[in-house]
Amino acid sequence: MAKKRKPAEVRLASDKRAHVMREIVETLLFVGLIVLIVQFAIRPVRVVDDSMKPHLFPNQLVIVNHAAYLLAGPSRGDVVVYYDPTNPNLESLGRVIAVPGDTISISISTVTVNGVVLNETYLQSTQVGQLNEGVVPKTKLGNNRYFIMFDNRAFQGSNCQIQSCDSRISGPIPRQNILGRAVLVFWPFSQLGGISNYSDVFQNVH
Repeated sequence: MAKKRKPAEVRLASDKRAHVMREIVETLLFVGLIVLIVQFAIRPVRVVDDSMKPHLFPNQLVIVNHAAYLLAGPSRGDVVVYYDPTNPNLESLGRVIAVPGDTISISISTVTVNGVVLNETYLQSTQVGQLNEGVVPKTKLGNNRYFIMFDNRAFQGSNCQIQSCDSRISGPIPRQNILGRAVLVFWPFSQLGGISNYSDVFQNVH
C-alpha cells in the first residue's frame, strides 16, 4: 500500500512544479524578446549599385543597425541607409559628410566642412583631383538635416525615381529619412568585415 504523502510534501512538490514552469515561461519570454529586438534592430541590406565603391560592391549584403541612432543622431563619416526625399520608396547607402549646424561647400576637387578641406581617404585614388560631378555653394544645414554623399563621386543619379541620389542632387536629408547605420559586410563571407566611418578624416572639423 502506497504511503500517503503529507500535505506539506504535496505543497512542496506543487511549488517546485510551479517554479519550474515559471522558469520555463520566463526563459521563453526572454528568448522571444531577444528575437524581436534582433529582428527589428538589425537587418540585412543588399548593395544594388556602384555608388559606394571602393568599399561596397553590388550584391554584397551589409548589416544595418536600426537602433544605432535612438539616443543620438548620425556622426560625420557614418555609412547610413536612407530614403531620398524625392523617392521615399528607394533605399540608398551613403556617407554622412556634414551634420546639423555644419556649413558645407563643394567644388569640383574639394569638399569643405566648417572651413576645413577634407582629405577624403575613403575615395578611389582615380578620383583625386576631380572628386565631384556637381558643385554645391556654401550651405548651412538646418536642424535635423544631414548632407550625405556617395563614396563613388562619379556615380550620380540623373533620375532619382529609379536610381539612387545623394545630397548633391536631393539636398540635405531629413533625420527621419535615415533608417540606420551600416556596420558590417557579411556576405560573401570572403569579404566579411566592418564598415569604417573614417573618423580621422573629420577630426579637425568643429
